[in-house]
Amino acid sequence: MKFLGIDLGWKSQPSGLCYLELIDGKLQLKDLDRLDAIADILVWVDNCVKADESAIIAVDAPTLIPNATGSRLPDKLTHKHFGKYHAGCYPANLGLAFAQRTVNFGLELESRGYLHAPTMEAQKLGRYQIEVFPHPAIVQLFGLQKILKYKKGRISDRHLELTKLYNYIIDILPSLEPSLDKDTNSHFLKFVRGACPQDIFLTSTCSGKILKAVEDKLDSIICAYVAAYWWYWGERRNLVLGDASTGYIVIPEQNDNLHL
Repeated sequence: MKFLGIDLGWKSQPSGLCYLELIDGKLQLKDLDRLDAIADILVWVDNCVKADESAIIAVDAPTLIPNATGSRLPDKLTHKHFGKYHAGCYPANLGLAFAQRTVNFGLELESRGYLHAPTMEAQKLGRYQIEVFPHPAIVQLFGLQKILKYKKGRISDRHLELTKLYNYIIDILPSLEPSLDKDTNSHFLKFVRGACPQDIFLTSTCSGKILKAVEDKLDSIICAYVAAYWWYWGERRNLVLGDASTGYIVIPEQNDNLHL
């Protein structure tokens, strides 16, 4: 089974891309990239997953937006459930500038057979897409009391928070189930470190542009892992905010889901 994470640029920004594959019970990192054009992202998707293969694509962007104004139900629910962690998401509606881009991206995935999966039978093969949101996922997966604030603020503070995220990924995700194959996949550090200019995790100085590139790639790893977690556990250990009619966001939980 394959799992793609896409930290989609909502406007014209580049998108972070991660490709994980479950091999011998471990998630192996197959690719980590960053691309600008939607057309190029779709080519990347097609190259990662052949027409007859199963996969889940987790997109950090609102690909279902039924409302003309205001906020979607899942947007409001992130504030209800995760506001205390500072993990509420931005509102999405069809009147906002990004809406056409993000909705059309979901439709492009549908045309390739990736159906929306706000409900999931655990470990059932198929081609699916889901919407995810890294901030509450990071809080849940790593047991944090608040989000890691690597998106805004002083460059030095963002650098520190991104380094924390990197360390959580390489130290904690291999201990969860499904586990990220850190020890046997020799490509892991090559992709996570080598793909990041100047190896920012070993230096204390870097530019905002470099930080943004690293942020996109690390967010895409979280997206891909949430896809794997959703497929592996289904609704037993995931919280789904909303549904197909309102838009929805899938958020992992460490323990069996008591909301169901």
